[in-house]
Amino acid sequence: MSADIKLNITPFLVVTDASGASAFYAAAFDAALLEKYTNNGRTNARIRMGNADFWIGDEESEFDNLSPTTIGGNPVRMILTTSDPDTIFVNALKAGATQICPVTVQEDWKIGKLKDPFGHIWEIGCPLQG
Repeated sequence: MSADIKLNITPFLVVTDASGASAFYAAAFDAALLEKYTNNGRTNARIRMGNADFWIGDEESEFDNLSPTTIGGNPVRMILTTSDPDTIFVNALKAGATQICPVTVQEDWKIGKLKDPFGHIWEIGCPLQG
């Protein structure tokens, strides 16, 4: 690949309620709503957490855009790196997330795992300095 080519990847999380999801991410992760579009009763929104953006949107079954709730699971995990995983993890639980694994030290990371109310799995942690 040419050194001149720049790449960027932005996750897009499909949910059953994009407006509710944007409120959850604001409460749980101090996310900011950057853009929001509603068309035919469906909402898409761009969210910023720290220096990372991602999109959320309502299901569109006709395009095979289905949420973890609909498909009964999620093969993708979001990894949120933060200097204070304990506080962010507790905030997410208070906002409605479900704990999968508490924040613990595992090898060279302090990390915990939870599921947001829309079925997406989040690992929240930080690398440990030696």
